[in-house]
Amino acid sequence: MSTDLGTPPILSPDEAKAVLLAAPRGYCAGVDRAVVTVEKALDLYGAPVYVRKQIVHNKHVVQNLESRGAIFVEELDEVPEGQTVVFSAHGVSPLVHAQAAERELKTIDATCPLVTKVHHEAKRFAADDYDILLIGHEGHEEVEGTAGEAPEHIQLVQSPDDVAGIVVRDPAKVAWLSQTTLSVDETMATVDAIRERFPLLLDPPSDDICYATQNRQLAVKEISPDTDLVIVVGSGNSSNSVRLVEVALEAGAKASYRVDDASEIDEAWLEGVRTVSVTSGASVPEDLVEGVLAFLSERGYPEAQAVHSAEESLIFALPKELRRDLKAAGRS
Repeated sequence: MSTDLGTPPILSPDEAKAVLLAAPRGYCAGVDRAVVTVEKALDLYGAPVYVRKQIVHNKHVVQNLESRGAIFVEELDEVPEGQTVVFSAHGVSPLVHAQAAERELKTIDATCPLVTKVHHEAKRFAADDYDILLIGHEGHEEVEGTAGEAPEHIQLVQSPDDVAGIVVRDPAKVAWLSQTTLSVDETMATVDAIRERFPLLLDPPSDDICYATQNRQLAVKEISPDTDLVIVVGSGNSSNSVRLVEVALEAGAKASYRVDDASEIDEAWLEGVRTVSVTSGASVPEDLVEGVLAFLSERGYPEAQAVHSAEESLIFALPKELRRDLKAAGRS
């Protein structure tokens, strides 16, 4: 439970404890679509349904789907030939699609449409023979999928420190793209550094940082100033959740920690803390946030006050392969 609050309250030193709850938080449209895709695939085809990589970066979501019959694998050679496999929200490279076809797997592509947009941009820049600088984190599935669209044209740039080592064929034909879940400020700092070296740097048609990542970072900036503690609910492999901790500290929070759920909260964090702010990454179910609020309530903190910084209404349609089969089964 929470009450609405337009802006964070200014609390005097002698006032009681307070809990601020960021809005928006939690599931974005792409995550919701991906999770529902696996759920409906299990209902329609029956277990097992295989999923390449974690469908989204949240261990509780993965464990829940496993309990219903989903089997998560790292690579397609772990999937028996002819079985159904779902590609995660982070996207895959053309090579993975080709491997699935070779193994005669039935594929359902749950890639977030905003990630798919970046893939299209990579292919377009490559077709125009640009060197593409992909801002992101090495080893992240989204980065691997995007880079796979044009490996001969794309090089990874992880931070401004990497910019000095960039080698391109033609300084007049350089473009940048980014992983969708980065910090907006972090990304633009890298873009600025790249542009200093390559003044003719071409921007993508629109910002690649997804709306949900931006909104959740904006919400954290609203609830962090003068806050004693910001708790971010999210898994350690969730890039956007990890960034929220950093954004909270940069925005003025005295302390900020990421937890998978309330069981990971250290009681010592609450010593001397009056104001606690709570948010969650884009792949976090709301019940995990409610668990944190219950934990705080049990320790004398009041009902949370929701601080609204943006409204979200975007909904993505389910993957076309699944919609077709649902319709054929009379379940659309």
